[in-house]
Amino acid sequence: MYTPYPEYMMESIKKVEATRKERMSTEPRRLTADEKDALLKEFHPDYKEEAFEEIKVGPNKGQKANKELVHLLHSNSRLLTDKVDLDKVDYDVDVLVIGGGGAGSSAAIEAHEAGANVMIVTKLRIGDANTMMAEGGIQAADKENDSPVQHYLDAFGGGHFAAKPELVKRLVMEAPDAIKWLNDLGVEFDKEESGRMITTHGGGTSRKRMHAAKDYSGAEIMRTLRDEVLNRQIPVVEFTSAVELIKDDKGQAAGAVLLNMETGDYLVAKAKTVIIATGGAGRMHYQGFPTSNHYGATADGLVLGYRAGAQLLYQDSIQYHPTGAIYPSQILGALVTEKVRSVGAQLVNAEGEAYIHPLETRDVNASGVIRECKEGRGVEVPGGEQGVWLDTPMIEILGGEGTIEKRIPAMFRMYMNYGIDMRKVPILIYPTLHYQNGGLEIGGEGFTKAIDNLLVAGEAVGGIHGRNRLMGNSLLDIIVFGRNAGKAAAAKAKDVELGTMNLDHIETYAEELKNAGVASGDVSPLLLPKYARHER
Repeated sequence: MYTPYPEYMMESIKKVEATRKERMSTEPRRLTADEKDALLKEFHPDYKEEAFEEIKVGPNKGQKANKELVHLLHSNSRLLTDKVDLDKVDYDVDVLVIGGGGAGSSAAIEAHEAGANVMIVTKLRIGDANTMMAEGGIQAADKENDSPVQHYLDAFGGGHFAAKPELVKRLVMEAPDAIKWLNDLGVEFDKEESGRMITTHGGGTSRKRMHAAKDYSGAEIMRTLRDEVLNRQIPVVEFTSAVELIKDDKGQAAGAVLLNMETGDYLVAKAKTVIIATGGAGRMHYQGFPTSNHYGATADGLVLGYRAGAQLLYQDSIQYHPTGAIYPSQILGALVTEKVRSVGAQLVNAEGEAYIHPLETRDVNASGVIRECKEGRGVEVPGGEQGVWLDTPMIEILGGEGTIEKRIPAMFRMYMNYGIDMRKVPILIYPTLHYQNGGLEIGGEGFTKAIDNLLVAGEAVGGIHGRNRLMGNSLLDIIVFGRNAGKAAAAKAKDVELGTMNLDHIETYAEELKNAGVASGDVSPLLLPKYARHER
């Protein structure tokens, strides 16, 4: 007998199997708007008041954020004590891109295309980014039964009507061109024999507009962008972190101080325009959640921009993906793509009940999983945590034998590594910290309001998705806003005249922290997560 789980879990699976026939004939109903609001307020982590603190200094003074982020915002620059000679310029470029993921690479490609002297600096390697971790797909309304207007309504509503309308409009209007651009660069999207792209539903979408490359979508997009950067011979400075923005005596962004992560040496990059594309914050492990994010996702761009005077937007809003792996422990927090649900799997509790529609928005489904576990309808895993079942055998029953290997091969292989055949048995999931809904505020062209010549693109932006993001809109936003930032930065650089470079803002910020009596004693940005144990 095939028994990939402990005996008590297999007993729960028997209940899942017993209800499967009935569940396949009756789809779980959608929640009403009032039911969704009640579920979110009671169970979503963003509503957990004790997890947040007030920001005491800077442009967002008086607002709240997760305690872990507030700690970084209440920390000083390492350059208060580590002095850097700004007269010794190591790099002098038109456009400096901080971050080597999808947004940064897209920006660099378009800046280069516009004739700018552009450079990427990234603290790991180019492509070591959340873009690589994205699996399910990228949205675009490019089919005859769809439209950017419908995409706008889905995205704006899914974000609780909190997104900046001008940003959502750009996102959806430029989506079809983003797909064409990627396809022309060489992204291997899933297509029918005729060449027509295959599209599927995602949570909260009213049309099938999810374009994918099986469940390697982000990796395939990043592969293509990375190759284009390298083929264009755009300079990429790897294993080097931006630790502080440089401004000039006119208040303009003028570059960044860089830290070589291997040698500990500081370098000065002078630039006429700067693009922050540093990605997310999953490795902050807000509220103790596991994460699907890559190793370097520590909110660096938010800290750099904020200390220099840029405003944050929705910094208190985080997306917890409803389906992260919770068993086996070796893959704790790993993303189980939403595509698993879009091709047929249901969320089922320990009693075999499909308690919620599998394609509700991510925040609603995450809250549902948390509710089931807190109210005793979860399945306990070693260590005392709980999860719920994702009934993956339904995919093969509905779509035919071979569907899982064809449509979600990465998921299949990840679980088979641990002897779990998701074609035969369901898998256990629990929400994982997945996406930073909030970030630095930008206008439609990508520029921050407070600092001239400073742009932001990708997950470091706040306001594109409101307070919840739909599947497939993150891979889309890194392309749309990355490309736009590169074009705008290159155009602006032609007219910029830099004054005397300085780091006066870090002294000013330190004084604010001192006067407020909240200086943490640590330095920020964090750069890398602190996982080492120091035991006596």
